[in-house]
Amino acid sequence: MKSTVYHAIIVGAGHNGLVTACYLARAGWKVMVLERRYIVGGACVTEETFPGFKVSTAAYVNSLFRKEIVQDLRLESYGLKILERNPSSFTPFPDGRHLLLGPNPAQNYQQISKFSLRDANMYPAYEAMLERMATVLEPLLTIRPPNLVAPKLRDLWAFYRAGRPFHALGPAMSEAFEILTAPARQILDRWFESEALKATLATDAVIGAMASPSTPGTAYVLFHHVMGETNGKRGMWGYVQGGMGGITQSLASAARELKVEIRCDAEVARILVRNGRVQGVVLANGMECYAPVIASNADAHVTFTRLVDSKQLPSEFVKAVNRISYNSASLKINVALSELPNFLACPGLEAAPHHRGTIHISPDQDYIERAFDDAKYGQPSQRPILECTIPSVVDPTVAPPGQHLMSIFVQYAPYQLRGATWDDLGESFADRCCSLLNEYAPNFQRSVLARQVLTPLDLERTFNLTGGNIFQGAMTLNQLFACRPVPGFADYRTPIRGLYLCGAAAHPGGGVIGAAGSNAAREILRAASFRRFSPI
Repeated sequence: MKSTVYHAIIVGAGHNGLVTACYLARAGWKVMVLERRYIVGGACVTEETFPGFKVSTAAYVNSLFRKEIVQDLRLESYGLKILERNPSSFTPFPDGRHLLLGPNPAQNYQQISKFSLRDANMYPAYEAMLERMATVLEPLLTIRPPNLVAPKLRDLWAFYRAGRPFHALGPAMSEAFEILTAPARQILDRWFESEALKATLATDAVIGAMASPSTPGTAYVLFHHVMGETNGKRGMWGYVQGGMGGITQSLASAARELKVEIRCDAEVARILVRNGRVQGVVLANGMECYAPVIASNADAHVTFTRLVDSKQLPSEFVKAVNRISYNSASLKINVALSELPNFLACPGLEAAPHHRGTIHISPDQDYIERAFDDAKYGQPSQRPILECTIPSVVDPTVAPPGQHLMSIFVQYAPYQLRGATWDDLGESFADRCCSLLNEYAPNFQRSVLARQVLTPLDLERTFNLTGGNIFQGAMTLNQLFACRPVPGFADYRTPIRGLYLCGAAAHPGGGVIGAAGSNAAREILRAASFRRFSPI
């Protein structure tokens, strides 16, 4: 039987891979997407983990997904709907007090002033500072980073484009560089005095990272998480109706209408290369598919050490890939509940404002530091940081009537353990996390109907995330922008002609953003136009 030849093959049907496929198909290309799992979506997926529950298995809230992608691909016409959370943040404290934050300035002032009148007055200026930084840094998400190793004229132009907004800041330029390089704690301690407020904000600086708020570079991770928007409101995170798979299912629908062929249960075993150029892929079942362009949505480790024979790559490039850090300390627990948590700080079993947003179990910055100290030495945190969400309060479609769904994102659960494995410790650590939450909501443990524990090892096995790193590589300064995935290859190209990276391993990195996918598609189409080639 004659094999079909495509213009491009996308390895992995995560959100970035689907975005790349859609943009290439819009340009008239014949595209195929190959997904190793039974369902599209990668780590942005909805699954019926428990009967009647629509579980956002990995990614659980949205804010960063690019609005221009939603508009270009008409994703709302394919069912995508983002639901606002107001308030967006709830932090209960052991002394019975609580802090609610959201998009309402008057409410924020009232809430913060319970802890510090000074901080309540400072908070609007802090938000204005973040908005100012966003005007400078957010445009960088969608540009092609320059080549630091062998710059050409176009790279000099890229340097200019990247630097021009910084110059426009004037005296505030130093503030922008601090956001890029400093510890989050340094910035938060300068702005605020209340540990209640600082601890609530600091969790955004460490989620998904093997770092504490006092680690240099965490200020950018904090900023990265507040850069997005929901329905035009900056910094607000929302739930996707029906679960996070609503994003990828709408992308898949758009792709299919654009004649993209999507195959699930189709694991790519090897990328075919001849004379330095891609030829196609070999599936795990032995089937071969051919295309002169391959875009890998897998991380750099998977792409260049498992899918490509390292002999096909320059030795220095292989060494650089092997230096990429995948340090990670994240664990996810999905829980089906018979009733809502009854928090001591806000009693009541009926749905209330404090149930809508992210629930932070993290009373102060020193608590976070101590939790990280355990992880530094290869141990799960004795008192971990919990970020809990209950999407069923805002979106009743994700749980059966009268029941609820909770997502618990946990720090710190280091991938590399000392003297044990996650296969041994996963359930007992989940017990520890549930027991901790029970201290704040004493009905929690008895309300658990079922749970799913995804350790760092499970995240690696299930979603092909090296080291369980949800960002496809640590979001540290040496692995961002022109250094992502490695210096000299931040433009989505690789040393193999026709092979591109289109996922979070490339700029701008992790999160459900979609920019890596659209940026990669742009560079692929640009290369094709310069070569004036017809791929088939």
